[in-house]
Amino acid sequence: MTTACVTRLRWLLAGLLLAVSTTIAAGGYRQVVDGVTIYFGVLPAELVRGHPREHPESGMHGGVPAGENHLVIALFEDKTGKRITRAEITVTITGPGNFKAEKKLEPMIIAGAASYGNYFNMPGPGPYRIALRIRTPGIGHDIEATFTWARS
Repeated sequence: MTTACVTRLRWLLAGLLLAVSTTIAAGGYRQVVDGVTIYFGVLPAELVRGHPREHPESGMHGGVPAGENHLVIALFEDKTGKRITRAEITVTITGPGNFKAEKKLEPMIIAGAASYGNYFNMPGPGPYRIALRIRTPGIGHDIEATFTWARS
């Protein structure tokens, strides 16, 4: 891995940690539903842009589109803190002007930690309603959680 790659990865992780820790403090980007702790974050896709082609993140979710946001979800068993690595997550985002987008999140590994993510073009500052439908091993029904996000 090149020095530039490591630097970009550190910025990406710092951005994710900042987004999650800032919003956790505000109470809006962490939920516990049916024994699953759900962490939610949105980062500018530009944080991923610029990786060399051979770097796994450069092709993540089909490549980095211009002007989009990267939605990231991390799941944990609430009682044990164990990361959930085999979930299926579908996201429906609605916002101003009848905006609606739906995609499946893809599993991804960043610095050895499993998360789920995908790119979404959310034009304008929002606010956006982000509805998650999560299926995890061992739970016989879908878990649903909703977050609100606006560009600050």
